[in-house]
Amino acid sequence: MWRDGLPGSEGAHTEGWLVITTESGIRGYAVATRGAVLKDIVDRRIRAELVGQDALAREWLWHRIWEIDRIEELPIYLLGLVDVALWDIAAKSASLPLHRLLGTYRTSIPAYASTVTFSSIREFLDVADQCLELGYPAIKLHAWGDVDRDIALCAALREHVGDDVPLMYDGSAGFDLLDALRLGRVLSDYGYLWYEEPMREFSITAYQRLAEKVDVPLLVAETSDGAHMNTADFIAAGAATAVRTSTFLRGGVTGALRTAHLAESYLMRAEVHGGGLLHTHLCMAIANTTYYESLVTANPVRREDRVDAAGLVHASTAPGIGFEAEWERLGPPRNLRQLLG
Repeated sequence: MWRDGLPGSEGAHTEGWLVITTESGIRGYAVATRGAVLKDIVDRRIRAELVGQDALAREWLWHRIWEIDRIEELPIYLLGLVDVALWDIAAKSASLPLHRLLGTYRTSIPAYASTVTFSSIREFLDVADQCLELGYPAIKLHAWGDVDRDIALCAALREHVGDDVPLMYDGSAGFDLLDALRLGRVLSDYGYLWYEEPMREFSITAYQRLAEKVDVPLLVAETSDGAHMNTADFIAAGAATAVRTSTFLRGGVTGALRTAHLAESYLMRAEVHGGGLLHTHLCMAIANTTYYESLVTANPVRREDRVDAAGLVHASTAPGIGFEAEWERLGPPRNLRQLLG
């Protein structure tokens, strides 16, 4: 199946902040990728649900949002916003960085360079060289969604960087089962660390078939609805080697932790999807995650500010999540990457 590129990124659009303020004046912040949709849901449902509630009753309110979702079918990126803002409030109430409140496992973690889609194999190899020179220890590809071109790229990159550099591939749901099998066999041959979301995640059966026929580890349950509940079905079906977790697709901090702990009970990794301030805290608090995802958006490559020269991201020491500086600097963000990495 060939497609002229993958719509994995968006053009300019309007984001929005969700701000929850307690009676004592503590503010919790969360950010949404689509401000107009957020405003509609807040005005019609969320504000009335939250006003007068106990801001520390996160578990109750997490379930209330999921009950609203049963009727509204909330966009997956909105399910966790209230939870994120409430965790921000809780951490500030305790005068702790969020990762400390969650229970810190580590204080630094390596960051991998997660590419956008570049124009040619030659440019990808150039970008890879720059990433390694800047200290990134590992590289993940977002390629074209054309199985033949992507196979050639994956082979060329391994041959270019050698066997010692961890490489990953993200299919951005670009393939059907037949092409996913073809590419997966090549990734197995070239020792890729993981094969991420090659197909849409509606069919767990398709992922079962893929898992039966390729050796490369499958990293799944990234964009599927249902948080840890859906992730459990991938694991039970034998369709996962590792799973994705995040605050914006798994139902906030609470859903992200549930997913990570579920995976840990099967001795699986829960790799944190996406970067930014919030996911820095998550990476510090989850034992069974390997890397921080640092998006490389341009050539020449500029290393993300929070990644140091050794390719490490370090734990925050500010109370809460730390969105205040961005709120003061940007107000409502014009581009989500300005806020989240």
